[in-house]
Amino acid sequence: MNAYQQLKDRQQKEFNAFPLGAAFSKELFEKMMQGWDLTVNDTDKICSIGYGCFIRKSDKERFLEMNARFKKEMQDAIAADKTGNGFIRDMFLYELANHEYCITYDYEETFDALGLTEEQVYADKRLLHGLEKARKKYLKNSNDY
Repeated sequence: MNAYQQLKDRQQKEFNAFPLGAAFSKELFEKMMQGWDLTVNDTDKICSIGYGCFIRKSDKERFLEMNARFKKEMQDAIAADKTGNGFIRDMFLYELANHEYCITYDYEETFDALGLTEEQVYADKRLLHGLEKARKKYLKNSNDY
C-alpha cells in the first residue's frame, strides 16, 4: 500500500470514529439528536459542518483540531519528500486513479482533491517530478486500478 493511502486510511478511520451526525430528513434529524441524548429543540447545542452533517458544539474544538492536524500531517509528509519519488508520487498516483485520469487526461480533479493549484504544482520541482512519475506509472498500469 502506498504511503499516501496509509495516511488517508488512518485519517479516515479517525474521522469515522468522530461523533458526527448526518440528517437529510426530519426523521433522521430526530434520530441523530436522540443519539446525542438531545431533543429536536436543542439546536443550540449542535452546529452544522455542511453537507447535512452536524457535530455537538461541545465537540467543535476537537473537530477543528483534528482537521488542522490532518492538514499538517499531509503538509509534513509532502515536505519530507525531498525528491518527489516517495509520498508525493504516491499521493498523485492514488488521486490520478481515484479521478480516472486515464479517461479524462485532466489533472483538475486530482489537484482539487489534494488542495493544490496547477501553479503550485508547476512551481515546485518535487511536485512536478512526483506528478510525472505517478502519471507514467498510472498510465502504464491503468488496467490495474
